[in-house]
Amino acid sequence: MIYKEAFAHYESKMERNADLAYPVIKNVYENQGNKFKRIVVPFTDGNKTLQVVTDLEKSYQTNGKQLVTDFEKNISLAIIDDAWKTHLRKMDELKQSVQLAVHEQKDPLLIYKFESFELFKKMIDQVNKDVISFLFKGEIPQETANTIQEAKTRGREKVKTTKDVIPNMDERAAQSRATGNRQRAPQVVETIVREQPKIGRNDKVTIKNVMSGSSKTMKYKQALPLIQKGEWVLTRE
Repeated sequence: MIYKEAFAHYESKMERNADLAYPVIKNVYENQGNKFKRIVVPFTDGNKTLQVVTDLEKSYQTNGKQLVTDFEKNISLAIIDDAWKTHLRKMDELKQSVQLAVHEQKDPLLIYKFESFELFKKMIDQVNKDVISFLFKGEIPQETANTIQEAKTRGREKVKTTKDVIPNMDERAAQSRATGNRQRAPQVVETIVREQPKIGRNDKVTIKNVMSGSSKTMKYKQALPLIQKGEWVLTRE
């Protein structure tokens, strides 16, 4: 029931957008149709404005309905593209942070797989919310309803995104301890310090690839450049 009402509201709103844009589309097509092949129509959700490219002739022949179809396609692709680029950046940050898992006697590869799957699920959920939100809120700005621009090949616009910092293992442990301290009375914890033997440059060490899980044994001076790149971690046996 709610779905039907929401969908009916959406269709009604898209019809209003088509009716609002059609007089301008008609005027451009009849008077300047030989100049323009595609046009750009702005849509906004109240917070940001995105440019929708549509075919002038098809929009004219369908009384503006082609514009609505292109609006749905353009908005969905723009949001997915932006979300995917942000997701790839987060995956790179995650690859760096999981290296510290070896100090907690945990498998970095296993943690990487688990955390990356959680990031992917969050991305899908956010994409669905953003697409639905913009489709329902998106409309042609009243002050620019009569503004039609020719669609030209342009460089990709830089989208300013907020960098979400992914906490590393130590930071996540600190957050967990802080949460636990708020939920229970403080406890006296004895800190045990274990001395790790110093690794010489010519000592044999074993390293593991965080992506494939494969292991190699080599001298520490040879393994160090691989560890610094973030693709390999030092294992402690």
